[in-house]
Amino acid sequence: MRSTSRRDFLKTAAFGGLGLFSRPRIGRLFKENDAGSFLGQIGVCASLADSGLLKESGCAYVEEGVRRFLIPDEPEEKFQAKLAELKAEELPVLACNGFLPGQLKAVGAEAKHDEILAYAETTFQRAARARVGTIVWGSGESRKIPEGFSRAKAEEQFRDLAKRVAVLAGRHGVIVSLEPLNSGETNFVNSLKEGAAVVEAVGHPNFKLLADLYHLLRQGETPDAIEMFGKHIHHCHIAEKDKRTPPGTVGDDFKPFFKRLKTIGYRGGISMECGWKSMKDELPAAMTFLRNEIAAS
Repeated sequence: MRSTSRRDFLKTAAFGGLGLFSRPRIGRLFKENDAGSFLGQIGVCASLADSGLLKESGCAYVEEGVRRFLIPDEPEEKFQAKLAELKAEELPVLACNGFLPGQLKAVGAEAKHDEILAYAETTFQRAARARVGTIVWGSGESRKIPEGFSRAKAEEQFRDLAKRVAVLAGRHGVIVSLEPLNSGETNFVNSLKEGAAVVEAVGHPNFKLLADLYHLLRQGETPDAIEMFGKHIHHCHIAEKDKRTPPGTVGDDFKPFFKRLKTIGYRGGISMECGWKSMKDELPAAMTFLRNEIAAS
C-alpha cells in the first residue's frame, strides 16, 4: 500500500493550483435539466473509454471505478495520464464506485482504519481535481463481518471509520454515498434502513445514502423504503433483479420505485450497473426503456 507523503501532497496541491479541473460544488453534481425533470441525469457504470458510446446513446455521465480511474495506490504521474484521458473524452465522470479493496478491512480484528484513511485522502484529493463529486462506498468484502466477531463491535468500528471518512470527504468537496448490498454479497448494511442508520449516526453533510434498485429487489425491500429514508438518498443504481441485466431485458417493473423517488423530490443521477452482453447493442434499448418507465411513473 502506497501512503501519501508530504512530497506527494505538495505535488498534488501544485497540480490542483493549475486549475486543470476546479473543485465541484456540493449539491450541483447532478444538475436538473432545463425543464427540471425527474432523473434528467442517466449514466452507466463503465470505463471512461466508453464515453463516446454512452453519449451517443443519450447518457449524461460515466460512473467509473475508484481503483481504475482515480488509482489511489498509484503514483501521481499515472493519475495525470488519467486526467489527460478525461479531457479528451465525450462525457464527464461524475461518480466512482468500488471504493475500498477487499484487503482493507473496515471491521473485524484485522481492521485497517489508518490505511483506509490514507487511501481515502488520496481518493478524495484526486476526485476533486477530476470533478468527480460522488464516491460510492459499497466494498462488500471490506466491510464483511468475520465469523465469530461481535456484530455490535463491527457496527461501532464502521460508524467510527465512516465519521472520519466523512470529514475527509468534506475537506475536498466530495460526497460519499453508502451503498447497501444484498446479503449474497456481504453480511453488513444490507438494507436502506441499515444504511440510513449509519448515515444518521455519522451526521455529516458529505456522507449520504445510495439506493440500488437491484439490491433492493434482491433483498425484497419495497418501494416504500425509498420514501421512508429518502432524505438521505444522494445517488441511485439500477439493474434487473434476476441476472443483473440491463433495464428492459426481462422487463422488471421499476415504476413503483421511480414513483417514490419522485415523491421525495429526488433530482440526483441514476447509473445502470449491469452485466452487458454487448453494451453497444443493448444500451440504446435500455435507455429507451428507462425513459418510458420514468415517464409512466
